[in-house]
Amino acid sequence: MNDMIQIFGQDIIAPPIVHARFSIGDVVQHRRFGFRGVVFDIDPVFANTEEWYQSIPEELRPDKHQPFYHLLAENGESSYVAYVSQQNLIADDSEEPVDHPAISGMFGTYADSKYQLRPLHRH
Repeated sequence: MNDMIQIFGQDIIAPPIVHARFSIGDVVQHRRFGFRGVVFDIDPVFANTEEWYQSIPEELRPDKHQPFYHLLAENGESSYVAYVSQQNLIADDSEEPVDHPAISGMFGTYADSKYQLRPLHRH
């Protein structure tokens, strides 16, 4: 249920409160496509371009009002950065590290299916 809030004298409908299921450093897997990745940033709701959103086939398009995760991702062929909705992610239970060249610059140790963020990148 959405609540009305007032900002600068105008009534605005507040979006529903959502909670991120994953945190920075978690290793996750895409539910449909199977690629794995490490969470390095989280948007509480969709924060990419409308063009990107519209490029997703309509029957697969996720709801915008949920957390979206920035991942250092890998598949069997390459490594890349992915932007994925919470509904399309599951925890990765392989206990294997992710092979992405940017991980060592952002994260330190890997243990218990989680990377520890280097102190330089914490805020």
